[in-house]
Amino acid sequence: MNGHLYVGPIVQTSDDGQLLIKESTSILVEDGKIKNIEEMPDLSALPNSSITILKPGQFFIPGFIDCHIHAVQLPNIGTGYDKNLLDWLSMYTFPLERKFSDEKYADKVFDAVVKRTLSVGTTTACYFASLYGNSSIILADKASQYRQRAFIGKVNMDRKRDDNYYEITEESLKNTEKFVRSVLDLNDPLVKPIITPRFALSCTMEVMKGLAKIAKDHNLNIQTHVSENQSEIEICKEMFPDCPTYTDVYETAELLTHKTILAHGVYLEDVELELLKQRRTAIIHCPSSNTCLKSGLCDIQRLRSHGIKVGLGTDVAGGQSVCILDAMRSAIQVSNHLALLKKEPYEPINYVDAFHLATVGGAKALGIYDRTGDLSVGKEFDALVIDVNTPNGPLDNLKNYTLNENLQRFIYSGDDRNIVEVFVSGNKVKSII
Repeated sequence: MNGHLYVGPIVQTSDDGQLLIKESTSILVEDGKIKNIEEMPDLSALPNSSITILKPGQFFIPGFIDCHIHAVQLPNIGTGYDKNLLDWLSMYTFPLERKFSDEKYADKVFDAVVKRTLSVGTTTACYFASLYGNSSIILADKASQYRQRAFIGKVNMDRKRDDNYYEITEESLKNTEKFVRSVLDLNDPLVKPIITPRFALSCTMEVMKGLAKIAKDHNLNIQTHVSENQSEIEICKEMFPDCPTYTDVYETAELLTHKTILAHGVYLEDVELELLKQRRTAIIHCPSSNTCLKSGLCDIQRLRSHGIKVGLGTDVAGGQSVCILDAMRSAIQVSNHLALLKKEPYEPINYVDAFHLATVGGAKALGIYDRTGDLSVGKEFDALVIDVNTPNGPLDNLKNYTLNENLQRFIYSGDDRNIVEVFVSGNKVKSII
């Protein structure tokens, strides 16, 4: 890829979560990476070719990182929210997921998933794919085709079910090894496999230990769920009586590593948080899903005070939107609700915190902060162009706004119409979806 110069404001957060605004910059991108950033460029000195200058009302932000999304569940989005988690899984989710044994159906849905998530600014997605290995590879192919940075997980479930939606333990491990090698054979630096035991309730200790070995052998990330729902926690303790906590099940299986992410973590005990801190395991906050399925209010301030890395996830289709903006707003609202409920002084998160979670926080959780998460020299150019003046957009520009105010307006009141361009590793992806 030839070098290209982009000129315009940058709005992002620092490593420690402070808001950083640069009113005028030039960003030199070569071979997908940021080679140089210069503040207050002299526009008269810039070359006429290979240059893009943002229009008034436009600014760059880092691409959004969705650390937890179920690709197979997109057809169910917006349905079943009158149920709680376990009933929703049985009545809505598992029957849908069984359809992905049909690879033509998988191709149709996964094509829509990748296009949709990219269109709303998700430059990096961490997907739960399918129980079926061949269908899961289709999702990896789609991410590679449309140039999305993605982690693709073949789901593992080996506990017997009456509907036969499970795999025999040996087959589950064999199919996972085959899936991992198939994704690695794509030889696409943007698309990686991730080991994906669904959750402790659907997996035996044998399969979880086997998956931990596969992850170790291939140096892979791991994803699963933890402490999402109180009934789930009670069942987990009954299934694994030798493990005092839900988290200890994964510790016993050797699944807790610095490359592991656990979705939800609503009801984690202090002893569990200490263990996660020791293992450098991250929690993925899924506030929309936790609300839709009535699971609970996750206190991420408590998680962060224990030194836990926290990313953000839409958790579609438990969450009602594939757009990370929705998860950001839900995170702010949940934190505000906790502040109202708590008797002791409590500082809720704000729009800057939510923005940080959706960018830097997600990159750190997934272990890719050396490549993405912010716009700095040496990192890949994963970026969004935000336009508050977009025609027929949701925002009315009736006075002059600062960049800080425009960021707030976009986070609280904007939508995908304000995302006019999406870059992943320097590739313009809106033009190919």
